[in-house]
Amino acid sequence: MIELNQISKRYGSLTAVRELSLHVPAGEFFALLGPNAAGKTTTLKILCGLLSPDSGSARLCGYDVRAEPMKARQRLAFVPDFPFLYDKLNPLEFLRFTGKVFRMAPADLDLAIRALVERFHLEGQLNKTIDSLSHGTRQRVALAAALVHDPRVIVIDEPMVGLDPQHARVVKDVLKERVREGAAVLLSTHQLSVAEEMADRIGIMHQGGLIAVGTRDELARMSGQRGPLEAAFLALTQSAENR
Repeated sequence: MIELNQISKRYGSLTAVRELSLHVPAGEFFALLGPNAAGKTTTLKILCGLLSPDSGSARLCGYDVRAEPMKARQRLAFVPDFPFLYDKLNPLEFLRFTGKVFRMAPADLDLAIRALVERFHLEGQLNKTIDSLSHGTRQRVALAAALVHDPRVIVIDEPMVGLDPQHARVVKDVLKERVREGAAVLLSTHQLSVAEEMADRIGIMHQGGLIAVGTRDELARMSGQRGPLEAAFLALTQSAENR
């Protein structure tokens, strides 16, 4: 579902991403971790076609992101860390607009909107303009809009920012349900607890490279650290720093 093959991206003398390869199959929840400036957001933007790599390729559901961008994006949901919303629309208008962009049939769109509005507890917010909503409510609107066309690949950068515990639980449950239904989820986060709870596999980036990939137990063995994911993360990134 998600394929990154030897991706590199440079900005002048800075190599933001270095020869990164990653495969996330259908039905897997993959968490991407790393310190600030590790290259996580650049990697996600390359995968979603918002940036072009200097070398390497990215594919979604078998479609090359650069050669067949429309086919790739029809199957993609991307929620950045600061999602852009049309502030003078209300959530219902924004959800309808998003569904029309993906050329959804009106009946299918109405069914999807009703289900997502109920699931993300947006019933009381539908007639308010988006610019009047709290940060957490805007985040829920962005997530609902991203899922309205039933994407097969879901890419999210820091999805829990601004969410209270109740709505963070809803988002976690929805994402896990999509994985069980066969979607591939790639989540970038600094919240190690989210990765530890949710991910089937975890990748750790450092200085533009992917330094470790595996399950929680596999990362513990690689690092020689038992206990919480934090211990393995710190040991692996420190080891990479010292090389």
